[in-house]
Amino acid sequence: MYAYLQGKFSYKSPAQVYIDVHGVGYEVNISLTTYSSIQNITEGKLFTYLQIKEDGHTLYGFFEKEEKEMFVLLIGVSGIGAATARLMLSNLIPAEIVKAIQQGNIKLIESVKGIGKKTAERLVLELKDKVSKHPSITDIVLPQGNRLQQDALNALIALGINKNQAEQSIQKVILAEPSVTHLEDLIKKALKAI
Repeated sequence: MYAYLQGKFSYKSPAQVYIDVHGVGYEVNISLTTYSSIQNITEGKLFTYLQIKEDGHTLYGFFEKEEKEMFVLLIGVSGIGAATARLMLSNLIPAEIVKAIQQGNIKLIESVKGIGKKTAERLVLELKDKVSKHPSITDIVLPQGNRLQQDALNALIALGINKNQAEQSIQKVILAEPSVTHLEDLIKKALKAI
């Protein structure tokens, strides 16, 4: 129903944002990944998904289209509701979820709170073919050393650095010094590269 909302962020928290679109305020539930992308900006666009249930309508927002597409795939799996899908996207980026599904990495999926072994196995089984049919999701490039880079990115964002700028500086360091394996070293070098 709503493809996206674009407007001013009048309120932001790690779980929710209010978007003012020409005087109309929309309450939108978000993941931590989306929050980290919008925490330092005052306006922007969120791709949205409206969930309609008997007890109400809930709007979910995503900074990137791939995150929305992954959310829709996740809630289509039996046993995974919107809250669990949002929690998954707060812990893992879409590329990590795709890789885990393609490789059958049950342990990584199980590491998300609220997902047990059976649900993780069902998720891999049900989404293995679907993920490959979504070109925008499968085209996501998962950087090597992704956990280290993701942790460094989160740290830089927490320090108030723009996400794109932080990603670029991390990539510069990784390309120049692929031997960097400690988080603290990567963060320090990325800060110098900005």
